[in-house]
Amino acid sequence: MQSPTPLTRDLVLIGGGHAHALVARMWGMRPVPGVRLTLINPGPTAPYSGMLPGMIAGHYQRSDLEIDLVKLARFAGARLVLGRAVGIDREARLVQIEGRAPVFYDVASIDVGITTDLPALPGFAEHGVPAKPLDIYAERWAAYAAAAAKGRAAPRVLVIGAGVAGVELALASAHRLKSAGVAAEVTLLEAADTPLRDIGAGARRALLAQLDRHGVALRTGVRVARVTAGGVVLEGGGALPGGIVLGVAGARPHDWLAGTGLQLTDGFIDVGPDLRSLTDPLIYAVGDCAHLTHAPRPKAGVFAVREAPILAHNLRADLAGGRRRGYRPQRDYLKLISTGGKHAVADKLGLRLEGDWMWRWKNHIDRKFMRMFHELPEMESAQPIPAGAAIGVAEALADRQMPCGGCAAKPGPEVLRAGLAGLAAPARDDVLRGAGDDAAVLRHGAGCQVLTSDHFRAFTEDHYMLARIAAVHAMGDIWAMGATPQAALATLILPKMRDRMQAHTLREIMAAATETFRAAGADLVGGHTSVGPELTLGFSVTGLHPGTPLGLEGARPGDALILTKPIGSGTIFAAEMQGRAEGADVAAALDLMATPQGGAAAVLAPAAHAMTDVTGYGLAGHLLTILRASGVGAELSLEDVPLMQGALALAESGVRSTLFPKNAALLSEMPGADAGEARVALLLDPQTAGGLLAAVPGARAGEVLTALRAEGCPATRIGTITDGPAMITLR
Repeated sequence: MQSPTPLTRDLVLIGGGHAHALVARMWGMRPVPGVRLTLINPGPTAPYSGMLPGMIAGHYQRSDLEIDLVKLARFAGARLVLGRAVGIDREARLVQIEGRAPVFYDVASIDVGITTDLPALPGFAEHGVPAKPLDIYAERWAAYAAAAAKGRAAPRVLVIGAGVAGVELALASAHRLKSAGVAAEVTLLEAADTPLRDIGAGARRALLAQLDRHGVALRTGVRVARVTAGGVVLEGGGALPGGIVLGVAGARPHDWLAGTGLQLTDGFIDVGPDLRSLTDPLIYAVGDCAHLTHAPRPKAGVFAVREAPILAHNLRADLAGGRRRGYRPQRDYLKLISTGGKHAVADKLGLRLEGDWMWRWKNHIDRKFMRMFHELPEMESAQPIPAGAAIGVAEALADRQMPCGGCAAKPGPEVLRAGLAGLAAPARDDVLRGAGDDAAVLRHGAGCQVLTSDHFRAFTEDHYMLARIAAVHAMGDIWAMGATPQAALATLILPKMRDRMQAHTLREIMAAATETFRAAGADLVGGHTSVGPELTLGFSVTGLHPGTPLGLEGARPGDALILTKPIGSGTIFAAEMQGRAEGADVAAALDLMATPQGGAAAVLAPAAHAMTDVTGYGLAGHLLTILRASGVGAELSLEDVPLMQGALALAESGVRSTLFPKNAALLSEMPGADAGEARVALLLDPQTAGGLLAAVPGARAGEVLTALRAEGCPATRIGTITDGPAMITLR
């Protein structure tokens, strides 16, 4: 993302909890120029816990209670790092992230919530389902409920922990299964002699009555010794059968907080009225992972929500200058507790208050909160037309679409063909192939060396992931020729930022690139770095082949066309830039794009007659390069072309990358194809780090596909090579 202001400070939000989600939304409405905001979270969404019981009961869809952090980060102008924080090096000011390079901060805030003690219970990690993280709980519950409804799972639910959350989820489980026609037994297990100790007497009586009404068995004074595949074993003997064991007991802080050196109380970060750590003024903590030393309160989402404006103000004060404010939590708050059906109990002042109207009130509050994230304000991003602009400027800016990154930022295929038309053939005898193939081929001893270069503007603000994808993308040409990557040089343009931020950005990129190239057997040996208006990244790569590298020519009628990755990345990231792509789809696309193709190439190269990698000119464009070079045609099975998760729905809604109109010129070589049809449009979709496309003898297609799948490659046969002319026929 191009920043008009040089970046001078790094603000890092660790965790996508309620307070941080609200801060990110506030930041999007009023950012601080010169601050790079980073949000670190294990997944692309963050669930709103207040609606979980309603989802378990069947009143909400999962999407109703998920905050899409990808859309939120785009709105906030933040980079989203999908990774799990596992520590903080406070001396170096680095957030350590599992499986990837650390992230630097000037100021950091922690909002990672809590976890449960139950994984320490023997057998629970293998057979139980913890209430946190909520995404795992939701997935496991949905699978169990579906299986129980079909008679494939025992209709017995065991819930460990009879606090408010345990009672709420036990009632929700009973309601959901009864609504599905399942005669289920739900049992609530509590180690203490008294359940619901943390609420008033009136609410306790109401909830106990609801348990009795819904047939939920409550057993107090019992301790679970271990969890098994078929239920639980109790201390002192005895066992209870269960089709699913849910754990809602023993909330505790994340283990990694103990290694930060911050002052803690019972493992929670001690903060003062300004929400800063008492140990380190550069670190804030909010939500359930924080302990308010000036006003201790129970763990509840209401406090995280109320902390958000104070946190946002104080972060702004630290980064731009100003006075901090203090947070004074309310002494008591209204708890609205759902009871399975559309009925709720209120806990306030010890009174017994309940009814359907209470649920409607709770539903209104919850829906209002989620609308803040599901209906983000529209932000004006159109580039104004300068006064006195040259002829053609208005037309060039007509669609007002922000230019895409990755391979969607290339010139059109006709521009490239015209521009290279006058390029002279190689003059040296040891340059065996030049422009026109995937890579140049140089004589190298008894074999050959192949040489390629790829470079693109950033399409994600996650530098580490961008570098992994750029490295995989650059090696695509090497793998497509059946060669082994040898060495790489980086070409990098860094945006304007202070020196320390540039150094850490470069460190993240080099760490990811080095890991990716070394995993493929190559070395990153240097490169060139400059400063410009936005982040762009690319690599020049050499590879070695012991004989004659594969080329585009050589495809024969009857060959099977095999594709090793689904398509759709250009559409998904065009939608992401518009705030229209689902976060889960973006995360899945990033993982696919970062998947190396070395193993697939090793299977395909010995069998293929011709091979290429699918990049900026889409599947259709790169297939046509094989057809033209080989003097053959192709028949493509449109329904068999694999698509990335979410790509088809976006294409059907009209989303197109900025390169699509130029790629659409290729329709002249696709008789009868309709660019308005979503699947056809995706054939023209520019890919970044796309799959390999190979023409393999038809008789060997089955064995090749089997070998590819054994490598973990989701390869698909998508068509057949036919007699010429060089056109694509769809069926």
